[in-house]
Amino acid sequence: MEETISLKEIFGVIKKRFMLIVAFVLGAALIAAVFSYFIITPQYESRSQFIVNQSQQDPNMAYNINDIRTNVELINTYNAIMESPRILDEVIEELGLDYSAGTLSSKIKVSSEQNSQVVNVTVTDPNPALATQIANTTVKVFQDTIPDIMNVDNVKILSAAEMAENPLAVSPKPLLNIAIALVLGGMIGVGLAFLLEYLDNTIRTEDDVEKELGLPVLGVISTMTTEDLRQGRMPMHQQSRVKRGGFSGAQKKTV
Repeated sequence: MEETISLKEIFGVIKKRFMLIVAFVLGAALIAAVFSYFIITPQYESRSQFIVNQSQQDPNMAYNINDIRTNVELINTYNAIMESPRILDEVIEELGLDYSAGTLSSKIKVSSEQNSQVVNVTVTDPNPALATQIANTTVKVFQDTIPDIMNVDNVKILSAAEMAENPLAVSPKPLLNIAIALVLGGMIGVGLAFLLEYLDNTIRTEDDVEKELGLPVLGVISTMTTEDLRQGRMPMHQQSRVKRGGFSGAQKKTV
């Protein structure tokens, strides 16, 4: 049998479990803030650029589109060479780094725009000054080494990496992390609220009896406390039933 849920029931579940949902949202935001500000190490980024030019043996030779296409195709080769141990081992030795070539390679990203002869070398490190040194040294070592590897001399440094006066960390991004955590916390909280509601098969009202058993409710028998009897009072919901010809009492029991 297919069951449907109305919009009213959805809001009812959210209202009933509202504090649970809020707890998940605030908890997720708090965890994200703690990780972003106190646990995750800030990372700084520095970038250097070089340009690949075609060497001209004859200064009177015209520069054509095929030369540019050749240079662009060579960039992919240059990218792989720059991240190879041949280059990185020399960078490690020159800067006296306590890194392996693999660790240093994970800090370096070499990229270029499509059909562009400009290559960007981006280095990420917790130390902004060291990131700048690695970027510049990597490009310089590559420029000095590439003629021996490929017998070409067409790499020119376009712009060296420079450390800003007040460098800003590129990661983590606390506000973004907290915003994501708020959304995820809300989704988990709402999902858990509906799961708990689905698993809750407690019968509390006459409507629950009719819905679960498919039987009509003939009336309710209520239990009155000693204090109610002593004061001779009746709860409001029972008084309304008496006026409609129903049964009286303080606490309802369904029959």
